Amino acid sequence: MSFCFNFDVPAQTANSVDGNGPQNGKKDSASTRMEDDAKPAEPVKEAKEHFPLSDPQFLLIDAVTETVTIGCLPPLHFLNETVFEKTASEREDGEKILSCTAEQRSDLISGVYEGGLKVWECTYDLLELIEKDGETFGGKVVLDLGCGAGLLGILAMKRGARQVHFQDYNSTVIEQLTMPNVTLNCLEDDQVDSEDDEEGRGKGKTQEEGGCKMKAKEKLEVKDGRPPPKKKAVDPAQHPLLARCRFFSGDWSTFLALVKKEEPQPKYDIIFTSETIYNTAYYPALHETLHTLLAPGGLIYLATKSHYFGVGGGLHLFETFVEQKGVFSLDHLWDGEEGLQRHVVVLQFKAAKDK
Repeated sequence: MSFCFNFDVPAQTANSVDGNGPQNGKKDSASTRMEDDAKPAEPVKEAKEHFPLSDPQFLLIDAVTETVTIGCLPPLHFLNETVFEKTASEREDGEKILSCTAEQRSDLISGVYEGGLKVWECTYDLLELIEKDGETFGGKVVLDLGCGAGLLGILAMKRGARQVHFQDYNSTVIEQLTMPNVTLNCLEDDQVDSEDDEEGRGKGKTQEEGGCKMKAKEKLEVKDGRPPPKKKAVDPAQHPLLARCRFFSGDWSTFLALVKKEEPQPKYDIIFTSETIYNTAYYPALHETLHTLLAPGGLIYLATKSHYFGVGGGLHLFETFVEQKGVFSLDHLWDGEEGLQRHVVVLQFKAAKDK
């Protein structure tokens, strides 16, 4: 799979902000301009919640899937991104993002499409870090913010999270990609369990491979572009994994307003966000969402590139913005040294870290 950023955005790039530190106790120019002057190119998109279809397999008809397996992590299945380009005219897409991206040959159209149909490489960086650290998510409430394909949230779901919420800017991404991917992984787990039972119910047969305990039948590779066969129908309301998940679309500000209406308001132990700080205009809404929804003692895992050419955002500018806000501490967990530098950082409330 190849990765590139081909953005179609207004010219509000790095020339409109600078990353110098504060002087004389005043807010620095970068933070001031990002917060006061930078505005999204389009009106914000109203948020809404999406609910699984009564027949979730309908979204997987003729699906072409891929599988990623990293170390001891369970296999993660997702729909092939190139299929969306080739079948755009056949899909339901009230936002018209499939046709727009095909016509403009762009991975991002600011205010219209925010890149959710692709799995960007920083997501894999974060998955590798999770595998290395051995996080299992048992009993935690997780938000996959700017989820796209939803691989990070799906991993949390498969490794014991109590609740997982998925959010992406585009409703088409949620309905055509995220929800089918979650369903695909739930059905795959059902088939693995079913085949295990057929070979020896109750034996709990496992094998050691590379220091990882794996189910003996956990080898459901997708062959010839076809999803695994014989998947049984599942009622989303009854499936134990799907029942833990909720799905939202919309701008971060309207998403925040929507969930704040709930009683009790959701608070997340872990928030994942990958490749979401490419546009400085979105930093205020992103920061407010993280500030409001992170649970006390919670962690925010951010995977990002050092700079996004053509858009102007990147880790240095976001670090400056976070520092000026004074709400979160930010620590580097991993820094890639090759090519366009990539990073994984963690944010947490300053008070929690200082205790």
